[in-house]
Amino acid sequence: MLITQLKSKDDILSLAGKKTVIISCEGCKEVYFPETEAAEMYKEMLDSGVSLGAIVTDYICNPGHIELYLEKHKKIIDDADTLLVFSCGVGVQTIAERFAGIPVFAGCDTFPLPGYQGVTPLEYDCAQCGECYLNATGGICPITACSKSLINGQCGGSKNGKCEVDKDMECGWERIYRRLEKLEQLGTLLHPAKIRNFIAASE
Repeated sequence: MLITQLKSKDDILSLAGKKTVIISCEGCKEVYFPETEAAEMYKEMLDSGVSLGAIVTDYICNPGHIELYLEKHKKIIDDADTLLVFSCGVGVQTIAERFAGIPVFAGCDTFPLPGYQGVTPLEYDCAQCGECYLNATGGICPITACSKSLINGQCGGSKNGKCEVDKDMECGWERIYRRLEKLEQLGTLLHPAKIRNFIAASE
C-alpha cells in the first residue's frame, strides 16, 4: 500500500501557472488519498483564479481509461499552461507522457505503507521515496527511469541514448533532458537535487 500526501500550500501555489488545470486521482484500493485536503486546495485555487478547473477521477495510471476520460475535458486542457496532478508518482508520470508539451507537476508526495502494493498496467514505477523529484525532472522519475537511480544527471556510460546497464533501456536522464528542452526548462538542471525529508508522512 502507499499514501499520497499533499505538498505544502506554498509549494503547490508556487507550481501553479496562470492557467492551471488540476488533474486529481482519488486512487485505487491500495492508495490512501487525502480527499478532504485536496478538495479544500482545489476550491482555494478556483476561488483565487489560479486554476481553470479540477478534473477528478481514479486510475489515471490506466492509459486507456484516462485517454477517454480526458478527451471530455479537451477544451479546458488545451487552454492550460500547467497541469497540476494530485496522485501517486505513477499517475504524474502517466500524465506527463500524455501531455509532453505542457509542464506537468506533482501536487503530492508518495510514501510506502506495509501491505499489498497494487498493480499498474504501465511500465512506470514509483519508488514511494517521499518528497518527489518529478517537479525538477519534467515528470520523469530519475529514481526508477535510471538503472543507477542517479539524481544529479546521467553517468558517463550511456551511449546513443541507451543505458549501459541495459542496452534495450533508454537512458532516463537522456529522456529528462529532452523533455526539459522541449518545455524550455533546461535551467532546472543547474540546481542540484535537494536532500529530501523521508519521514514527512509520519510527522
